[in-house]
Amino acid sequence: MQTAPIYGLLYIPRTGRPGQKPAHHATARLRQQNGNTMHLADITIFWTPTCGGVRTYLEAKQRWLAARQDIRVSLLVPGPEEGVHCNAYTLPAPRLPFGKGYRFPLRRGPWTRRLVSLGPDIIEAGDPYVLPWAALDAGQRLGVPVVGFYHSDLQRLVTTRAGHWSNRWLDRYILQLYSRFDRVLAPSRVMSDKLRRLGIPEHRVHVQPLGVDSSLFHPNRRDQALRRRLEIDHNVRLLVFAGRGSREKHIPLLLRVMAELGPDYHLHLVGSGMPRRLPANVSRSNGFVDPLRLSRILASSDALLHAGDSETFGLVVLEAMASGIPVVGVNAGAVAELVVPGTGLLAEPNSAPSIADTVRKLFAGDYTAMGRRARRHVTEQYTWDQVLSRLLANYRDLTGRRPETGEDDHA
Repeated sequence: MQTAPIYGLLYIPRTGRPGQKPAHHATARLRQQNGNTMHLADITIFWTPTCGGVRTYLEAKQRWLAARQDIRVSLLVPGPEEGVHCNAYTLPAPRLPFGKGYRFPLRRGPWTRRLVSLGPDIIEAGDPYVLPWAALDAGQRLGVPVVGFYHSDLQRLVTTRAGHWSNRWLDRYILQLYSRFDRVLAPSRVMSDKLRRLGIPEHRVHVQPLGVDSSLFHPNRRDQALRRRLEIDHNVRLLVFAGRGSREKHIPLLLRVMAELGPDYHLHLVGSGMPRRLPANVSRSNGFVDPLRLSRILASSDALLHAGDSETFGLVVLEAMASGIPVVGVNAGAVAELVVPGTGLLAEPNSAPSIADTVRKLFAGDYTAMGRRARRHVTEQYTWDQVLSRLLANYRDLTGRRPETGEDDHA
């Protein structure tokens, strides 16, 4: 899901051994001053001025937990300087060159000390670099459980840039890090299976999908003026792709698909890093597009076109389905888990002819009915309330904290 350009900047601990198990927490640490309130601390480098998948998840979680009386959240992320705003804390970290706003901490000590000073009851680490080691250090000092959320496929990110020579070393690193967590969360079955194959105990790995705001991403966001702005006729099928124009999204493949489809189809690319030279039947909205504008573009399109074959989750797929449009994806990665029968169609990976044929097949049938079924599937399975209730159950299981009398996890 997250593709910050941090290739090879992995933290190697001086102590410990590969595969070392995390410290066992027999009981939750109950703090007299907090009563039965659970204090969660999130820590991650995946935080930029614009939205990303991890930031969307963290912000949704904070909004959802804010309505509860028995949980509070602290967020610790890199920034230009040390500071605090509401419940968000920053420590200084240098910007990554060409890193699209990402900052990379070089030392774990200050982060460990800040986590210890916050005194949480449970810590969640959301990246595989320096900060999870700080989270593990703090968890050991505090005697609290630490959760590792494996948002990004680290092995794929590195090997696509550095080559497969690094596979064995990366396998050892991932095993060494994630074997130390009390629980490891993965956003999809594809990712959870990969972690188990590396040797992380099966009972410790849990699938924790992300969710979607089904009131923001809704069919009623449809904007009848979009086609006029794109200068396409009403009988042209309007396809959309939204995301960064990074290598794993296979944008050149999408352009080859559009060459196969011809002028009866139009693709609108939404996001940063898109190609400047485009075929006549492709347009773009380059740069950051806020969620409200994205919701209007998705609801105004006929289908989402997604050629990514290595997605760890595919949040835009849920957003499109919630917007009432079907999805044409490929039968690989986590997208194939989200596009269940009746909500879209799957093509062969890395094949422009197969994807183009699948698009034609979609529109030869009742694609609007597929869009309605896609919307229903998302509202029944993937609203933030549903997926975050599952996440909270993980936290309660690890800490032993139960809801206050009269509270429930759908409050």
